[in-house]
Parts: sequence; C-alpha cells; structure tokens
Amino acid sequence: MMIVIAFHQSGYRDFKTYYTHLVCRYCTNEFPALISYTRILKLMQSVLAPLCFYLTHRQVRQIGIAFVDSFKIQVYHNLQILRHQVFKGSANRGKGTMWWFYDFKLHLIINDQGALSQSK
Repeated sequence: MMIVIAFHQSGYRDFKTYYTHLVCRYCTNEFPALISYTRILKLMQSVLAPLCFYLTHRQVRQIGIAFVDSFKIQVYHNLQILRHQVFKGSANRGKGTMWWFYDFKLHLIINDQGALSQSK
C-alpha cells in the first residue's frame, strides 16, 4: 500500500515506469523483498479496501472553512470495460480529454488546516 500511495504523490505518469525505474533501483533498502512487476499488479487489486479504510480512519472533524475537490481514478480503458467484472456496478463510464474509460469519481473535503474531513 505504501508503494501505491507514493506513486500517486510522485510525478510519474504510469505505474510501470515508476516501479521499474524508481522503486526497483533506488528503494531496495526500504523494501528489501521486492516482488516482480506482474506480481505487484495482481496485489494492487487487493489494496483498494485497506486504502479506503485508511482514508476514513484519518478523517478529522469539521472546523472552519472546508474546500471540496473531486477527481477521477481510472480503473480500465474503454476497450476493456465489457470484460471487467471486479468493480461492476460501482464504477462508471467517464470521459477524459482524449478518450472514454471506466472510473471512480473521488470527492474529498479538506478543512482549512489541510486535514481530510470527508471522502466519498
């Protein structure tokens, strides 16, 4: 889960480049038992539930001004939507600037101190 969180905070555009170029080369001291790229892709599917639990656990109560933001988390490209069964019923079809894809929309409410108040 730590690698997934660090990927979203990094400036890399795709996970494969991030994992093979940064994690496998420079983070071997932090992660001594690194697994292969294909294995980590299979394990990433089981990270969604603990990641959501972590986000809800870190929420604080509302004080002062709140800032609302939303963004899309892409699950699959448009050509793979009909074959995708894991998030069937919970993910929606969305349109980006270039193409259609299957996605979630994450809504975050952050208070004036920068702490996460609520997420949906």
